[in-house]
Amino acid sequence: QVKPQFESKENRNCGIFTATAFRTQVVAGINYFIKVQVSDTEYVHLKVFQGLPQENQGPSLVDCQTGKTKDDPLTYF
Repeated sequence: QVKPQFESKENRNCGIFTATAFRTQVVAGINYFIKVQVSDTEYVHLKVFQGLPQENQGPSLVDCQTGKTKDDPLTYF
């Protein structure tokens, strides 16, 4: 759901956009830290916020880290 937000922020189109791992952090909603494969060898780490159900808002891209590899650990940022 956040692929268009990422593509707009990074000014690129991704033929591949596959989540391979994630972690969560409970706040006033949930922060998701997601490792996403965007090419054969390139990965990005996304921080996505999902508000509480009563807020009735979709997930939003908060931050991203580019230039990651398959073996880079997914950490909070």
